[in-house]
Amino acid sequence: MEMKCAIIDKTGKIEDNKLKIKEVELPKISNNEILLKISACGVCRTDLHIIEGDLGKDIKNVIPGHEIVGIVKEMGKEVKDVSIGERVGVAWLYRSCGVCEYCISGRENLCKNKEFTGFSRNGGYSEYVVADSRFIFKIPEGFKDEEAAPLLCSGAIGYRSFKLTNPTPGSTIAIFGFGGSAHLTAQLIKKLGHKVVVVSRNEKHLQLAKDLGADFVFSPKYGDVYTNLVDKNIENAIVFAPSPIPIMNALKVIKPGGRVVVSGIHIEGDINLDYDSQLFHEKMLLSVESYTREDMIEYLKLAFNLGIKPVYKTINLGDVNSALERLKKSEINGVEVIKF
Repeated sequence: MEMKCAIIDKTGKIEDNKLKIKEVELPKISNNEILLKISACGVCRTDLHIIEGDLGKDIKNVIPGHEIVGIVKEMGKEVKDVSIGERVGVAWLYRSCGVCEYCISGRENLCKNKEFTGFSRNGGYSEYVVADSRFIFKIPEGFKDEEAAPLLCSGAIGYRSFKLTNPTPGSTIAIFGFGGSAHLTAQLIKKLGHKVVVVSRNEKHLQLAKDLGADFVFSPKYGDVYTNLVDKNIENAIVFAPSPIPIMNALKVIKPGGRVVVSGIHIEGDINLDYDSQLFHEKMLLSVESYTREDMIEYLKLAFNLGIKPVYKTINLGDVNSALERLKKSEINGVEVIKF
């Protein structure tokens, strides 16, 4: 039996290096794995980084995609706590080793031997996918497939970023860049009782931020970031834009003792910090590497209870190359999701 998929033929810029739409053999499962018939898969910026070779690895014959919702069709003989016909989610962390110092301390996202969906293992730009049953997630019934898919990376990475800011009650948090992950994170921050400041060069993204309740929005096209934000009482910041400039600006505008959390898996360029203006006064700069299963379980419950949902558009698998180009050009407001 065959399945349709979009596959990476070689790494390179998406404008000149389209994914190939083709038919391939249905994958086989091992003892702890399940086979899912995919219902929806989000298009994430990490997919773009993988395709363009930004993660330092030449990828060939790999199916990208790691925001996957699907129905269990087959199960290995050692699979537990899931049943045929059940709807589940598959995320970026395909599996970790389970025995290293990070895994046994609940920090499996830092495991040196972990595998990734859509990178080291085939992912969700496909009609079917294999997943490790120990790293799948139950999807709350209140979400449609296409609503749940972006939560599995864009939402979860924003949640972990928010947790790492360690905010005080009612604080102001700045968001730099307002794409797929940021628009979900802004909803979370507001619904948990904090104020949100959004910085973006994209006017449509700023309007979406306003629509979602941002307390103040600003474009660097209209003035100096520090001058316009320094009086906003910003305790912490989360940087989603894959650029060093927002990181440096965020460090300048946060209060003494504040934190800047960088959510991106890749930053395009060097970060040149000035100690006196950006790191002094006990400011902290943190990066985020994926998320743990505990993070995901917490976040899916929170998203359901708080009514957090993505602003999304559905596309067909054949439209995925165009979607990736729109993502690169910052032309997507919210997220786009492949619907099968």
